[in-house]
Amino acid sequence: MSWLEDRAVAVIAGAAVGDALGGAVEGWMPEQIEERHGGRVTGIVGPWYPDWRAARPIAPYHKGDGHITDDTLMTRALVEVYAKRRAHLDAYAVAEDLVPLMIGEPRWIPELDSTALLLQRVFLAEKWIVARLHYGHVDPREAGVGNIVNCGAAMYVAPIGIANAGNPAGAYAEAIDVTGAHQSSYGREAAGVFAAMIAAAVAPGATLDDVVRAALDLSHDGTAEALRAVVEAFGGVSEPVSGDDAERDLARRVREVVSPFDSVGSEYRQMSMDARRPSRTKSIEELPVALAMVLTHGGDFRSSVLAAVNYGRDADSIAVMAGALCAALGGSAVVPAEWLDEIESASRMDVRETGRLMAAAAADILAADHCRARARSVFLSEWLDSADADA
Repeated sequence: MSWLEDRAVAVIAGAAVGDALGGAVEGWMPEQIEERHGGRVTGIVGPWYPDWRAARPIAPYHKGDGHITDDTLMTRALVEVYAKRRAHLDAYAVAEDLVPLMIGEPRWIPELDSTALLLQRVFLAEKWIVARLHYGHVDPREAGVGNIVNCGAAMYVAPIGIANAGNPAGAYAEAIDVTGAHQSSYGREAAGVFAAMIAAAVAPGATLDDVVRAALDLSHDGTAEALRAVVEAFGGVSEPVSGDDAERDLARRVREVVSPFDSVGSEYRQMSMDARRPSRTKSIEELPVALAMVLTHGGDFRSSVLAAVNYGRDADSIAVMAGALCAALGGSAVVPAEWLDEIESASRMDVRETGRLMAAAAADILAADHCRARARSVFLSEWLDSADADA
């Protein structure tokens, strides 16, 4: 397996594992998670309510039991767009290729236990993409304006980081363009920064310091402040956190650091009045929390993902980001095969094949980037020679 294929498989698989583990406890608080499961979650668990079809407020979704959520379904759809175009994407690619996948190609939806359209599973913030682009015919670059501001765009942009491997600034710019069709404000910003972090992490020889540097160098406004606060609070941890009591204390401290930038509020199911509205001072909670979990566990996949899962709140998306980052740094070998195998079986999805599909598309994209870079280098050399001669 080539370096690129290994990292692409790792990122997609790492994100899917975090998604499936976190989906089972999404929306709940740490104390509720421990009460429900008799302690901290340590792997794949069943639905919160055994009679999930009739339960509220989660029905009709079969979360748990190794089922991926819309985070991975949207990631897979974006990979399919890359596989079709084999080029860098923009907001128009969302309108022309992603939306048709969402409304025109039935696929197995694990949480519905049936074949359905992706549109029928995604949250309202993602249904917005279809309403604005397919029915409203809005300019794709502006379609995200007016949507609720959440992590919906950030949760599926890891493939953009792979397509821009080793180029965080390029990943940021591409993600900001692509997600203009979906989000605005700090939701869109988080997507750009997360894609940049993945691009930094998949570069040969990359370290966690490289990921942090990319995040701090490219982020803006409240997102930058939230990430900086996390790095200041947890970037100097010398020994990875371990032990249940230490993990509980960590979750409390992470929440304290991130809460000033989070518009949702202390009670996840009882949101504040300004929740999910555009702001220059706020950040989605999921990205800085994911970075905190990765930093405090030294980039270890298993412990970082489980810390994200047991944090609760938007646990699936937090664990998606933590899992993708750890796997990008460590490669496919760090993703526990016993979890991934069960998730692939339960979700009826070949997650590894999705990674290979993205790797093949990224190889063509990076090769084209190389050709353009060489042509640009030749032009600049000739221009400099000409300028020197004129001088």
